[in-house]
Amino acid sequence: MKDKGSSGLLLVYEKFERLVENFEVFILSISVFAMASLVIVNVIARTFYRSIYFAEELTEVFTILITFTGVSYAVRKARHIRMGAFFDAVPYKVQKAMIFIICGVSAVVMFLLASYSYSYMDQARVMGHVTPALRMKYWYTLIIIPVGFFLAGVQYLRTIIKNISEYDVWLSPEQQGEYEAEELAHIAEEYGNAGEQLSKELFDGKEETGKDVSDDSEDEFDT
Repeated sequence: MKDKGSSGLLLVYEKFERLVENFEVFILSISVFAMASLVIVNVIARTFYRSIYFAEELTEVFTILITFTGVSYAVRKARHIRMGAFFDAVPYKVQKAMIFIICGVSAVVMFLLASYSYSYMDQARVMGHVTPALRMKYWYTLIIIPVGFFLAGVQYLRTIIKNISEYDVWLSPEQQGEYEAEELAHIAEEYGNAGEQLSKELFDGKEETGKDVSDDSEDEFDT
C-alpha cells in the first residue's frame, strides 16, 4: 500500500510539473507572438493613419510576461547564465558542492524577490493604480512577477533534490549536462543514422543487381 501511495503521489507530482511547464510554454509563445504582431500592426497603422494608442502599454505587459515567465523556464531548462567554463573545469566533488551552494543561494534569492514583488503588487492593488491607456488595474500586470520568482525558486529546490537522489551532477531538474554538447551529440546521432541508412540502401542495391555498386564508381573514375 505504501508503494502504491508513493507511486500515486509521484504521478500527480509529475502531471502537475508537466502542467506548469505547458503553462510556461503557452504564456511565452502567446506573448512573443502577440507582441510581435502588435508591433507590426502598429507600424503599419502609424504609416497609413495613426499609432494604436494602447500599443505601448500592451507591449509593456507582454514584456513583463515574457521576462518573469522566462525566469522559471530558464531555470527549469538550465538556460540561465552560469560560469560554465570554471564549473566544467573543476572535479566532480567540487561540482557537486558548487551546485548545492548555487542552487541553495539562488532559491533563497528567488523566494525573497517573490516576497518583495508580492508586497509591491499588493501595494499597487491597495492604491488603486490603473494603466493610462486601457484604464486596467495595474496590479493585474504584476501578478506574474511573484509567481515567476516563486516558480524559479521551486525549480532550484528541485535541482537540489535531483542532485541528492542522483549520482551525476544535474544543472537543473531536467538538464544534466551542457545543452550544447547534447545538441552536438544529437546531430552526430542523426548523421550516424543517415550513414547507416545509406549503407543499407547500397547493400540492398548490390543484392538486387548482383553487382557491387562501388565497381560502377571505379569504372566511371577510370573512364
